[in-house]
Amino acid sequence: MTDPVRWGVLATGKIAHTFVADLALVPGAELVAVGSRSLESARAFVAEHPDATSTTTGTGTATAYGSYEELVADPAVEVVYVATPHALHLENARMAFEAGKHVLCEKPLTLSAAAAEEMVALARRHDRFLMEAMWTACHPVVRQLAEDLHAGRFGTPRQLQAELGFRVDAPPEDRLMNPDLGGGALLDMGIYPLTFAHLMLGEAESLRAIATLAPSGIDLDVVIAGAYPGGALATMNASMSSWSSRAAAIATDEGRIVISDQFHHPDRAVFLPYGSGTNDTAAPGAEVVVTGREPVLGRGYGNEIAEVDRCVRAGLRESPLVPHEQTLTILRQLDDLRRQVGVVYAGDPA
Repeated sequence: MTDPVRWGVLATGKIAHTFVADLALVPGAELVAVGSRSLESARAFVAEHPDATSTTTGTGTATAYGSYEELVADPAVEVVYVATPHALHLENARMAFEAGKHVLCEKPLTLSAAAAEEMVALARRHDRFLMEAMWTACHPVVRQLAEDLHAGRFGTPRQLQAELGFRVDAPPEDRLMNPDLGGGALLDMGIYPLTFAHLMLGEAESLRAIATLAPSGIDLDVVIAGAYPGGALATMNASMSSWSSRAAAIATDEGRIVISDQFHHPDRAVFLPYGSGTNDTAAPGAEVVVTGREPVLGRGYGNEIAEVDRCVRAGLRESPLVPHEQTLTILRQLDDLRRQVGVVYAGDPA
C-alpha cells in the first residue's frame, strides 16, 4: 500500500477546522502536526480533530506547535496547508518551501499576481509541489459539468451568471474587513464566480467592474461583466453586505444549466433543454441531472486533499486541475478589477 501523505496545518482558524474535518474522510491522508501562534490553540485544534490523525495508520496523535517555524521544521510533515490570511501566504509558503515541504495554500494564493509569481518561482526553485486551494476546481460536479459543456453536450454557452455573498458583521481588524490583510468581497467571494466562469467558458477576453467601497477602502459589493471566447458573456457578483442566492446559471442555444445553491461546491447541476418557441411559449423538456463520477468527500475539501495526495505521490509539482497558470490568470484578473474599482493594498504599484 502507498504510504499515507502526512499533512501539517499552518494556522488554526475557521477554514482550517473545516479543512481538517474533511481530511479525516480521505483515505491515505493523515494529520501529523498543527502549528499556531500559540501552543494552547494548536493543542485545542489537535484535540478537536482526533479522527484526522488515524484515518490511515490508526495510531498516534498530531503534534501541536506554538509557532509556524516549528511546524515546517517537523520531519514528519510532507505537505503544509497554509490557512493564514491572504497577506501572509507568501511569507508562510516561503518558510515551508525552504524547509523542504510541499504546499497547499488557501485562496487567493497571494494578494497580487506578482506575489503569486514569486511563490510559483519559489516552488520551482525548491522543486516542491504547490497548489492553490481552489476546491471548486477539484469538485466532482463542477468538473463533470465543465467536461460536458466543453464537449457540446448542452449546446453552445452564450451567457453565464454567478453570485456569492453574505452579510459580514465583523470589526475593522477582522481579516475580511482589514485592507492590510487583503479584505474585501472581491478576493474572498469574487474569486469564486471568476474561477467558475473560467472553468466553464475559458479565459476572459475582457472584464469590467463597479463596486461600493467601505470607508476603509475595501470593496463591500462588486459586480463584474465579462466577455469570453466565442462571444459568451458573463455577469458575476460578490457581496459582503447582503445575502446572495449563491446560484449560477449558464444559458446555451439549446437550454439552460442551473445550479440553484452553492455553485462553488454544488450537490448537482441541472440542464433544462428547450425547443423552439418564444419566451412566453417555450417550455423545458425533461431535465438532465449532472453529478460527478466520484463521490464528494465531506463538504468538498476532501476532493482537493485527495488531488494533492495523488499529485505528491505521483511526483508532480502542480495539479492539472489547478495549474499554476490558471491561478496566475485569475490573480491577474483580480489585480485589474481592483484597479478598476479603486481598491489598493500595501505593496501595490504606485
